[in-house]
Amino acid sequence: MAEVGLRVKSDMSNKKVLITGGAGFIGGFLARALSDQGHTVHILDSFSRGRKDKFLDELLARENISLHEIDLLQSNALADLESDYSHIFHLAARLGVQGVINNPYQTLRDNMLLLEPVIAFALEQVALERFVFTSTSEIYAGSLEHMDMPLPTPETTPLALPDLDRPRMSYMLSKIYGEAMVRHSGLPFTIIRPHNVYGPRMGQEHVVPQLLQKVHDATDGGVFEVYSVEHMRTFCFIDDAIEMLTRAALSPDCKDQCLNLGTQDPEITIGHLAEIIIETVGRNLTIKPLPPTPGSPERRCPDMSLMSKLTGYSSKITVGDGVARTYSWYKEAIFNEKASK
Repeated sequence: MAEVGLRVKSDMSNKKVLITGGAGFIGGFLARALSDQGHTVHILDSFSRGRKDKFLDELLARENISLHEIDLLQSNALADLESDYSHIFHLAARLGVQGVINNPYQTLRDNMLLLEPVIAFALEQVALERFVFTSTSEIYAGSLEHMDMPLPTPETTPLALPDLDRPRMSYMLSKIYGEAMVRHSGLPFTIIRPHNVYGPRMGQEHVVPQLLQKVHDATDGGVFEVYSVEHMRTFCFIDDAIEMLTRAALSPDCKDQCLNLGTQDPEITIGHLAEIIIETVGRNLTIKPLPPTPGSPERRCPDMSLMSKLTGYSSKITVGDGVARTYSWYKEAIFNEKASK
């Protein structure tokens, strides 16, 4: 299996870290990176979305990583945990486009209920250095719709509300509310707004693994149907995202900051992404454009200048390289496994 992830170096002394949603995509790679640095890592997950797989088994075999299988929606869920965490990363959330669309009320309710006890728990810590809250790039959706929003988009962009009747907007609304809760909690915080982070083990609900699956299963000479071919995106490979995230969490300069997490350039169309995927998989296919996905913005591109300035890091892995690494993992861990059953 292809190796994924970077060994993140740090001169920081040993920290004790809690990651909610730590068995998920970003959470798992974050746990591994912090473990590589020598920190003590506690993963908290209910496994409503997180996966019990080989990757997690390998993490839990490390002496400095442990698992707490806890549902934050249950009362007093954190009562048995300790009070000496230096860093708390709150990644647990109800998300996924289709799940959000199907359950907008539960998305709004649960994301608030997941966050509130973690903030209360963080306030009880004896020496907390940072509370890291993962927001979303979708927080800019209303601004893109109603304002002359700059692209690339800086974190200082005023936030406008979209049509509240649209179910998909429930996720971004829950994150706007979450950002406000964190800002007014009194905690030392860093708010992170991820933009199109992709890579191995991210699930099947996202554009890169979805297109990889379709092309992998396709027969040469066939037609490859792709939605939103003219929509523009930048893509951030998980290794780059984790490098930025860990630096932001451990840097004093990033305390009480709101930071985009992603890649600023190059912007590519979804059609171009599809071409890269066809070439990576090695198929001869004709792309058939389909209509834009409802609710999907025509452009999304973060201004990464503040993150780069404060952490000294910007994305280094090209889309071609990242897609190749992602396909290598999915081909062995998912696609070939399905074919053998």
